[in-house]
Amino acid sequence: MFCSNCGSELGAGAQFCSRCGSSQRIESGQGGASQVPAAAPAFMPAPGGKASTGRWIGQGWELVKTDLGNFVVMTILMLIVSGAVPFLLQGAMTAGFQGVCKKKLQGHRVEIADLFQGFQFFVPTLVAHLVISILIFVGILFFIIPGLVVAAMYNFTYLFIVDKRWDFQQAFHASASVVKQDYAGYTLFIVALGLLNIAGAVCLFVGLLVTIPISMAAVAVAYRDVVGFER
Repeated sequence: MFCSNCGSELGAGAQFCSRCGSSQRIESGQGGASQVPAAAPAFMPAPGGKASTGRWIGQGWELVKTDLGNFVVMTILMLIVSGAVPFLLQGAMTAGFQGVCKKKLQGHRVEIADLFQGFQFFVPTLVAHLVISILIFVGILFFIIPGLVVAAMYNFTYLFIVDKRWDFQQAFHASASVVKQDYAGYTLFIVALGLLNIAGAVCLFVGLLVTIPISMAAVAVAYRDVVGFER
């Protein structure tokens, strides 16, 4: 049973959502019992979800440096696996890495094997990677900026898939609905992450072993702040 406003899961018979506070529409079930509708509505982000680039990147670094060794190893594995089969595995690996960051943010101990949790969602993450990559490429052809906006719009798609266990289409639209509250802010966030990784590449590519996990962690921090983890 889900909130009719924000899509959060509710307890049986709940009249108000504990997340967004909205009143719930009660319908009559079998035997006249009242029930909250079981179908999840379209995701509606909480208002006020503005980007906070500096804080998110800073907190991403704070998260990574607490377990730097594991994050470096996972980055190496992600680059090897993603490079072995380009395009087909990159979505699952990205989702797995962001899922690791989510787990770490929740205070849990992470293991190298957690990196591969994205393969539980192989089909939706594959579709997400292909569709988003195509849209970004087309956007870049139109003087680059539209491609950056598209990258920002769908930046949270993988986390919606992993965190809420949604299919591609629902996660795709939910990410866009969050970012539309502050297109400029989230686009600058993506640009900052890109520049961070360019700096990592300039350092003989070794810097990428640190900047990539910081970028992944920053996205997870942003998702936590503007959406909130499901479980």
